Amino acid sequence: MTRVTVPALALALAICAAPFAAQAAPAVGDEVGTTPETATAALKAKGCTVKEFEAEDGKIEAKCSDDASGKALEVYIDPASGKVVEVKGEE
Repeated sequence: MTRVTVPALALALAICAAPFAAQAAPAVGDEVGTTPETATAALKAKGCTVKEFEAEDGKIEAKCSDDASGKALEVYIDPASGKVVEVKGEE
């Protein structure tokens, strides 16, 4: 039987988790832009694939799916600043 030390196990877990840390989901305050092209690219860099955009309550709503989990997200963007103001998971 192979014996694994705690530091070796922690290092292995950190290496496995690194790709997921690089693609954090969009968060409030992230600047993604105000055009569909810039917002789509910025959200993709955050690990979120945009399915569609629509106007809702004076904000831009981006309907996305989280690339890591496949979970549906609604990302609300301020049309003046291009910043994310709210992120909701669809139920």
